[in-house]
Amino acid sequence: MELVNQEGSSKLLEAQAHIFNHVFSYINSMSLKCATELGIPEVVHKHGGPMTLLELLDALPGIDKSKADCMYRLMRILVHSGFFVLENISSSNEQGYSLTPASRLLVGDRPMSMKPYVICQIDPILIEPMHHLSRWFQNTNDRTAFHTANNGMSLWEQKEQNPMFNYLFDQGMESDTPMVADVITRDCRQCFEGLDSLVDVAGGAGTLAKAIAEAFPQIHCTVLDLAPVVAGLEGTRKLKYVEGNMFEYIPPSDAVLLEVSSARISHISKG
Repeated sequence: MELVNQEGSSKLLEAQAHIFNHVFSYINSMSLKCATELGIPEVVHKHGGPMTLLELLDALPGIDKSKADCMYRLMRILVHSGFFVLENISSSNEQGYSLTPASRLLVGDRPMSMKPYVICQIDPILIEPMHHLSRWFQNTNDRTAFHTANNGMSLWEQKEQNPMFNYLFDQGMESDTPMVADVITRDCRQCFEGLDSLVDVAGGAGTLAKAIAEAFPQIHCTVLDLAPVVAGLEGTRKLKYVEGNMFEYIPPSDAVLLEVSSARISHISKG
């Protein structure tokens, strides 16, 4: 009652709604992951036009038809989030789901598909540390919240010990590289003027470095990553691979490139 008198009922309801929005915002990301894992963007893309709920249920493999109401709710969330749109179907009085620019990026087996990225970034191993942030802030001995959630184990140690997660993580990090490469080599050319050498730190298979070397022939590119990542990869006259830990050593060069999308809030470091 005191709060109502101080803030007014309208402002109090707005404040409550603000809390609700943040408390339940995880439903959006989890719904996105669900749709991506089920392959809904691929099914709608293959259909070639607006797809009714029943058509979607029939086309998705292994879906229990008794969950039609739940699928409707899932699609309603995804429409609200901007991943699908409802359109009128000209041949009937029904409405169907169509892709948006965002969901087109989730269609697998395409050059710039972000499907692996979504599945990787919402993996329980990367989400779990967020449940330990408060404990991490109170425990000054752990370097990151990831260490707190994994009994002192780092992300890189987890990758080494968990082959499935290692694969998902590397696929996820690699999946957004073609788009980044296209943007920086086309729209950020001024950033590379005057450079003769560049190190792509944690550069994986070298997709970004290859694009840079091709777009800027004067630059000698080096890809630095852990031994299991670059083992067996062959370089060229303008591109070479170096085994190493970026936290211990980075080869000298005119510039160092670190793709920001690899960083996550769950890996906040004190140093």
